[in-house]
Amino acid sequence: MLTLHWLFTGAALILAGVAFLVARRQSKRLERLTESYWELRYEHGQLRARVNRLDPEQQQAPAAEPPASNFIPLSSLKR
Repeated sequence: MLTLHWLFTGAALILAGVAFLVARRQSKRLERLTESYWELRYEHGQLRARVNRLDPEQQQAPAAEPPASNFIPLSSLKR
């Protein structure tokens, strides 16, 4: 009976070690992806500024306001 407990303890320790290594690897991957995201945002801003300098008349028009949504009660739709 005591051997069974030691087996479970050993398996739990091995599983915890594997879970720790996987979490650490995922954390490093997330850090690399976050860094890549911010680098791409910076490059996008730089390219947009260059395009605006080349053709200033092609400024992007401001986004149109979304149409106002009117409330329609469900009771009127059931008729």
